[in-house]
Amino acid sequence: MQYREILDQLRTHVASLFQAHKDERFVYHNLHHTEQVVENAVRIANHYQLSDRDFFIVMAASWFHDMGYLFDCTQHEVRGESIAAQFLAEKEVDKDTIALVGGCIMATKMPQSPVGLLQQIVCDADLFHLGSDSFKERNKLMRKEVAAFCNKEIDKNDWRIKTIALFKAHHYHTDFCQQLLNDKKAQNLAEMENKLISPAEGGTTAVSTTGKTKKGEEPKRGVETMFRISSTNHQRLSDMADNKAHIMISTNSIILSVILSLLLRKLEDNPHLIIPTLLLLIVCVVTMVFSILATRPSIPEGVFTPADIEDKKVNLLFFGNFYRMSLSDYQSGMLKMMDDRDFLYGSLIKDVYSQGVVLGRKYRLLRVAYNVFMFGIVAAVLAFIVASAIVM
Repeated sequence: MQYREILDQLRTHVASLFQAHKDERFVYHNLHHTEQVVENAVRIANHYQLSDRDFFIVMAASWFHDMGYLFDCTQHEVRGESIAAQFLAEKEVDKDTIALVGGCIMATKMPQSPVGLLQQIVCDADLFHLGSDSFKERNKLMRKEVAAFCNKEIDKNDWRIKTIALFKAHHYHTDFCQQLLNDKKAQNLAEMENKLISPAEGGTTAVSTTGKTKKGEEPKRGVETMFRISSTNHQRLSDMADNKAHIMISTNSIILSVILSLLLRKLEDNPHLIIPTLLLLIVCVVTMVFSILATRPSIPEGVFTPADIEDKKVNLLFFGNFYRMSLSDYQSGMLKMMDDRDFLYGSLIKDVYSQGVVLGRKYRLLRVAYNVFMFGIVAAVLAFIVASAIVM
């Protein structure tokens, strides 16, 4: 099955349908939105390294998922599935694949209830913007579109209430989107809640969905979001560093095994290869040492004193500072920290700083490992070439 060729034809077909049934009221559910969903689906699908057939299913569903809006806004998923099935059948796509594409389209119906990874990818791609920087712009377009079809202006506050309800009912289904988008989605939700207007107070005070005043809440939310995002980013960078170190260790382990099993046996018959071989051996060992040092954990004593709590010197958010303490001592310290705003935020600052220090050490050692490997491999190869040329 020529999936790539069919996708190219599919893309052209969808664009022509949008052009033929163009409606100026569709400022949200238009070709641009569909292209964005497809782009999001490609990003998610590439993360999971789907097979060609599964990738085709996700892409086809993403292209057709909102086509039904052009014909029936109330049952657009059903119409979209029908349009997709008709087109794919004409391209002689097998019935099982067509059924899976239709299942992915129907899974986007609210409330979303996807079954399996492929449906989860399409659903997350469709509402990807809820956890992105483009949410505000997309939300305004959606409100404008609904107003155009209802022929009446929609109150901003009423729209926020409905959108907040959507946010709280929605969750991303794939691990990839949860890690990538949940923080920004929470930030977008917090901003909407802070802008929500209480009708009883004449539209002047930001309140929560329970009607309680949130005076001074926005800075607090911003600080907490900052700490959460910083900690998450540091964790991702740490994971990246560990993966890079693992690549170096694995690569040089293979080279070392080749050297020890093959080259060393031939040095007696080829003495001119002794120096290049030793050079390569040293390069691999040094690279492995620095890579291992980059991932080698260092653990503090794991004990704190009551004086440390009183002076607010200990960071109770890091396990290395309390893993040898009793539960009662740790619980007592945590309660004191949670009751003291300065102590709490000071601990968060220390935690972020400590993560940064550890990351700095990891990346410095990794840079040394990569430099040794890069320049060492070049030097070793040149040494082998020179040695071989001398013999010849």
